[in-house]
Amino acid sequence: MNASRLAAALAAMALALPAPGVVAKPSSPKKVKVQAPARQGPPYAGREEAMAFAEQVAERRGLDPDWTRRVVAQAQRLAVVERLMQPAPAGTPKNWAVYRSRFIDPVRIQAGVRFWQDNRETLARAEQDFGVPPEIVVGILGVETIYGQQMGNFRVLDALATLAFDFPAAHPRAVERSTFFRGELEAFLALQSRLGGDPARPLGSYAGAMGMPQFMPSSWIRWAVDFDGDGRIDLWGSPADAIGSVANYFRAFGWHPGMPTHYPVSFDTDRLDLDALLAPDILPTFSVPSFLAKGAHLEGEAVQHEGPLALVELQNGSDPPTYVAGTENFYVITRYNWSSYYAMAVIELGREVKAALPRGGS
Repeated sequence: MNASRLAAALAAMALALPAPGVVAKPSSPKKVKVQAPARQGPPYAGREEAMAFAEQVAERRGLDPDWTRRVVAQAQRLAVVERLMQPAPAGTPKNWAVYRSRFIDPVRIQAGVRFWQDNRETLARAEQDFGVPPEIVVGILGVETIYGQQMGNFRVLDALATLAFDFPAAHPRAVERSTFFRGELEAFLALQSRLGGDPARPLGSYAGAMGMPQFMPSSWIRWAVDFDGDGRIDLWGSPADAIGSVANYFRAFGWHPGMPTHYPVSFDTDRLDLDALLAPDILPTFSVPSFLAKGAHLEGEAVQHEGPLALVELQNGSDPPTYVAGTENFYVITRYNWSSYYAMAVIELGREVKAALPRGGS
């Protein structure tokens, strides 16, 4: 184990251990509120590559090629989207405390209390149907859009086309991400054809995520549900559909009802092999005995945990990192956004909202 990590682990032990649900890579894509400029750019109507893509989508999906060409031709290349998708400069330190402060604040907590109270029965029904507790669903919707207050104001068509055909070449994963967004643009076209709406109207994030839960088009197609029973899925205007869709998403990714998301962890420095514990990253890999054998220390119900665990390291800038033992449910939350920091923000916001409910309000 290298000296710097050992020093960090020792320093972390000197701090008070966080309570369960207290502690956690910036989200990707970044969630930022942009006060947009005019957001106009050159249309893709003149791009042969884009028009060929439209025809290929029509053939693969059984759509009208004139319609797909007409829709893609309306899309505009937005320079602001390209800038926002650039990664943070190399060497930028991660800081859980700063990240946490963006999402765990009185305004978001009080909005969460109101949302929970207004949708108490729907949240309970989602837990019954999908096994996902209200605080996790409430945490997701709060972190994503403050319960629908900030759902994005980019045309989804523009955002997806820009990232499909002009993803920043300097990005280290440019080819992979461009392929991903071409798939999402295809899914968006298929979805809009099915819904029969105007594909130029939906607004979302600069990455093309939509509605209260910020579903990408492929996620909408796979996991969105009509949870209010009105015969259509509306993730912009129906809290019930948003709640049911988030819960359905988690069930699809393997949520275990009743399992904690994580446990406090400390270290036995005489036996600590921190490099080995961190090697799988946040993928739960270690049984409790193997976790303990590498120098981790658990207490209480954590010692009786039956599933695999992961050591989650949450960096705090120049301060010592914070560590928690993540369960399979912690990992499931990171399937919504592949970030342990995001997962912890969701967990903590949901917990804070639940604690702030008026007595008997849950």
